[in-house]
Amino acid sequence: MPKKEKVNIMKAIRYYNYGSPDVLKLEDVEMPTPNDEQVLIKVHAASVNSFEHRHLRATPFLIRIENGLFKPKNPKLGADIAGTVEGVGSKVTQFKVGDEVFGNIGYGGYAEYVCSRENKIAHKPASISFEVAAASPMAALTALQGLRDKGQIQAGQKVLINGASGGVGTFAVMIAKYYGADVTGVCSTRNLEMVRSIGADQVIDYTKEDFTQNGPQYDLIFDIAANRSVFAYQRALTPKGKYVKTGFSTIPHMLHIVLLGERVAKGEQRIFNMGLAKVNQADLTFIGELLASKKIVPVIDKVYPLSETSQALHQFEKVHAQGKIVITVA
Repeated sequence: MPKKEKVNIMKAIRYYNYGSPDVLKLEDVEMPTPNDEQVLIKVHAASVNSFEHRHLRATPFLIRIENGLFKPKNPKLGADIAGTVEGVGSKVTQFKVGDEVFGNIGYGGYAEYVCSRENKIAHKPASISFEVAAASPMAALTALQGLRDKGQIQAGQKVLINGASGGVGTFAVMIAKYYGADVTGVCSTRNLEMVRSIGADQVIDYTKEDFTQNGPQYDLIFDIAANRSVFAYQRALTPKGKYVKTGFSTIPHMLHIVLLGERVAKGEQRIFNMGLAKVNQADLTFIGELLASKKIVPVIDKVYPLSETSQALHQFEKVHAQGKIVITVA
């Protein structure tokens, strides 16, 4: 009889039904094998984003169209990872076994091993930890591309970050300061001091003050919270100001921005719906350089082991996290 090949087993998080974090299962599964264009990564740390939360809950409903109407076609979660290269495909040119890497791989990071195309990852600076690296890709890419590319941020501008205390928001405050802006952060009472400590020049407590009502106007509004009407945002912009909304809030709000934004904008104002960040190696490398030079330092709220991933997602749902929640794997 032919000899059976040995199957390597790893621990991984899987979900087979949409729902609360309680549907997550820690299972023994077959270790992935990289194809010619992939690297095999031993994961040391991953992180939680709204991306995972929305896929788990299948909200908005559009996710079901992509990932299965009644059950997820792809049972894997975990976009942001940091780890060590364990194997490389024959066509991989930029990485070798032993390299420390980080990136946004899309799915599968909540596991001991994962495969990724090389354009989704970058070399991790030796001076930063795996936890710091894993906390950064999706949130920092979103903040960077929203401010730099969509918002065309300039030194000296008055920039407002609405939702400044979460994962994307904390990076946005620090990246806006890196570009020389005067930054106002909007957050809840309990997060005011934290947002001030990461560089915000002014902070606004949204429970006590509405920045769209009779206040200063801003050259750039970067909106993660998405909790005002497009008309309110327009009032808070300077005559040449730009508004950039990122990610999903609700489908009606997104359509409100997409369909009415440019109609509501006056003169040279611009109102954009950014959507998801585009993963590319050049921007990941730049983020790594900012992390290594401590121009940006991720705010890590809590750290959980892989076995407590469901608790990590519950924590993400329960409270507005200060910065990022990290999952340690190895």
